[in-house]
Order: sequence, then structure tokens, then C-alpha cells
Amino acid sequence: MQEQYRTLAREGVHETEINRSRFICALAPVATEQEAQDFVARIRKEHPTATHNCFAYVVGADASVQKASDDGEPGGTAGVPMLQMLMRREMRYVAAVVTRYYGGVKLGAGGLIRAYGGVVGEALDALGTVTRQRFRLATITVDHQRAGKLENDLRATGRSVRDVRYGEAVAIEIGLPDADVEAFTAWLADVTAGTARVDLGGEAYGDV
Repeated sequence: MQEQYRTLAREGVHETEINRSRFICALAPVATEQEAQDFVARIRKEHPTATHNCFAYVVGADASVQKASDDGEPGGTAGVPMLQMLMRREMRYVAAVVTRYYGGVKLGAGGLIRAYGGVVGEALDALGTVTRQRFRLATITVDHQRAGKLENDLRATGRSVRDVRYGEAVAIEIGLPDADVEAFTAWLADVTAGTARVDLGGEAYGDV
């Protein structure tokens, strides 16, 4: 698994005009290829009279799924530069659709490549990106008396508390970088006088 990856902070739209053509870039974070395809279909429905609805998406922390479509623009002038921009910015789990309304002035192949790639770059800047780090999931089991203080201590030291469950004991689920597991286990024993137990689970990604 990748140690970390970058993705989109939020869904949104950015528009620019180049030689009287409107270029509207819609971006969305997507978890699967199906979500990416659904997003593309949704944007196409929103712009049924557009000249072109070109798209590109990258899915997988290792960019294992990459797709692009020129949607009628000259081959390699729309979807590919969009995808190249996503890859150059190291974006993952993101879909981009650029809707073009033709304004009567031809841009030529070079102009199209700059326009489609450029509007995706501008949209990424406008919407912002977040980095997600690979975590080991860990569940801490602790008695009720110590749970409140421990949860506060965890948050104070910047730990990502993912879930807290109350039963006979309290289970606090956190995310830990692999490299921190040993030091964390020692810290936990220290602050709870050895009364807390930590169980390591699977892996997930969380915001850095």
C-alpha cells in the first residue's frame, strides 16, 4: 500500500472563458470507478446542450485505474491533458469533467491541450487538496474511570480518534502510523499505569 496520497478537498466547479468558449470544470472526490462514472453521467445530464463533456479520472492510492475521454474533441487534446494534470498534481480518487460550450473561435490542438489541462489545474487550486496518510487501526480498551482523560490526552497529542464505544469497558479506536506503534504502546502503558490494552487491526487512510 502507498504510504500516502493526495485527493480533492471537496466537490466543486470552476469556470473559465478562452476565446469565447466556456470551459466548466467539475471535480469530485470518488471512492470507486463506478462513482467516477456516475459523476461523469451526472455532469453530462446537467449540460445536455454542451459541445463536449470530456472527462478524466484516477482511482486507487497507486493510481491503478486511469481513464480519459475526448468526447469528440480531436484525439489527445482533451481527456489526456486533463488526466496528465491530475497525475502531475499526484491526485488520486478524483474525477474531472470539463464541459465546453463552443464560442465560434477554433483553438487548434495546442490551444485545446492548454485549455483542458489548464482549467483542471485552476479548479484544483480553487477547491483545494488534502493528503491522506496510511494508518494502522488500533483499538484501546480502558476502564470508564480513565477513559475521559485518555481520550483528551489522545486528542491533545494529535492522535486521530475515529470512534469511541461504551460497554463494560470503553473502546477507543484510533489511527496510528506503523512507525509509531511501539512508542505509542509504551506511552499508553505509562499514562494508564498499564491498565489499558491496545489491539492492532487492519489498515486505512486518514487525513494528515
